[in-house]
Amino acid sequence: MSMYNRILVATDASELSDLAVKSAIDLALSMQAELVVVRVVRRDPNSYFEGSVVLPQVDVAGLIEQINAEAQRTVDQVKAAADAKGVKKTLALVVQSETVSDAIIETARDQQCDVIVMASNGRKGLKRMLMGSETLQVLTHSHIPVLVLR
Repeated sequence: MSMYNRILVATDASELSDLAVKSAIDLALSMQAELVVVRVVRRDPNSYFEGSVVLPQVDVAGLIEQINAEAQRTVDQVKAAADAKGVKKTLALVVQSETVSDAIIETARDQQCDVIVMASNGRKGLKRMLMGSETLQVLTHSHIPVLVLR
């Protein structure tokens, strides 16, 4: 019986989260575990325009569709990489949520994962401090172990 049977890895397509993905794939291989890859998409489209003037003619529905398609591409690429490496089973999920940390924890619970792998933060400057807080939230509220990569 290995220590972990299902590993959840959260990605935001940043370079740092690529590191988390590679580590999670290696961990899944060494534990002969299944992998669940998650990208959380914020429900609020305005969060994508931070500080900029939102023009009224922006097609919000189209934008959201585009963001979701991009997110799905990201997790599908991770699944392809995991499959190529020989991970026995990988699930690629895009989750809509207001709160990234809640979505990660809930997905881990729903998918019966026994460890969460994520990067400490994927952004620069002030944004990084704020995104780092998502990782902190997961660490604080998760009922399963969290492996944080720096």
